[in-house]
Amino acid sequence: MNWAEAGIVVLRVVLVFALLLGATVINVWAERKVVADMQSRIGPKRAGPWGILQTVADALKLLFKESVTPSNAELATFMLAPFLAAIPAFLIFMVVPFGAPFTIGGNEVILQGADLNIGLLFILAMSSMAVYAVVLAGWSSGSKYPLIGGVRATAQAISYEAAMGLAMVAVVMFTATQGEGGTLSLAEIVARQDGTWAGFIPKWNLFPQVVAFVIFMVAIVAETNRAPFDLVEAEQEIVGGYHTEYSGMRFAMFFLAEYINIFSMSAIAATLFLGGWNGPTWEATLPAFVSALLPTVWFLLKTYSIIFIFFWLRATVPRLRYDQLMSLGWKRLIPAALTWIVVSSVAIGIRQFGLPWG
Repeated sequence: MNWAEAGIVVLRVVLVFALLLGATVINVWAERKVVADMQSRIGPKRAGPWGILQTVADALKLLFKESVTPSNAELATFMLAPFLAAIPAFLIFMVVPFGAPFTIGGNEVILQGADLNIGLLFILAMSSMAVYAVVLAGWSSGSKYPLIGGVRATAQAISYEAAMGLAMVAVVMFTATQGEGGTLSLAEIVARQDGTWAGFIPKWNLFPQVVAFVIFMVAIVAETNRAPFDLVEAEQEIVGGYHTEYSGMRFAMFFLAEYINIFSMSAIAATLFLGGWNGPTWEATLPAFVSALLPTVWFLLKTYSIIFIFFWLRATVPRLRYDQLMSLGWKRLIPAALTWIVVSSVAIGIRQFGLPWG
């Protein structure tokens, strides 16, 4: 690897980091404004134009706020847990392609932190690592309320992570029929969704895998502890959940991880089901610079259309009871995902090899 290639790698990592931080600021502000509008309120409006700097003001407040450490806490684990929540949240997005590759000085630049051939497995591994942050934060706080909240949040994450993984399996199976064998690389999955069916229908995995898309959407909403599945943070349920004893920047890292996960999971959904950055670029009519930016614009539009669903659910859907939450995961989503894998396998087999009696 020469200096130019190393510089490009560093540039990609910095770009991903900056994109996630910028998206978090926008997402917190957008959620406040969207939910306020749906509930006939104004939302933030004083800090910056249209209140856009309110999130920055909140971050500065948390940065300078004193962090209180409970006397009964397991200090090392208590301080480590916020990092275990934030770091996997950043790493998940590293394998998501957010634009078309381009060339600089003879070197190809991919708009992706790292193009791993096991990208989907990496995503599942990092989301599993985040579970450790939840249970360790609850246990190390030295209080029964965060402990119970951590146990409940862990059970919820494991339940819906299983359904999310099974939905991915159906997509991988279908993607294998669109190219030369199966792949777990998100860049390759995007590439195989390029083009159209019948000349006008986008070749997205959404259409043949609509059931997997619905299962995946429900699973990621629960996986990110968002309404109506945000029981671990419901005051009437269990105080403040696993991070009850956290304050200052330690709490801010949990908060940051949640909103990064919302963006990352929405981006993964857009990549797996909505064609990722694929879209018309009108190269013949637009300037080359504008045409090169359009794939990233398409990617962000698809991602934010899914993020909007998160906001919409928070404003309109009442919170589930905990028994309803677990029943939905184990008795509905997981059996539905397994059934859809079987149905998809049969349909793919018939498409590839024909009917056994034909």
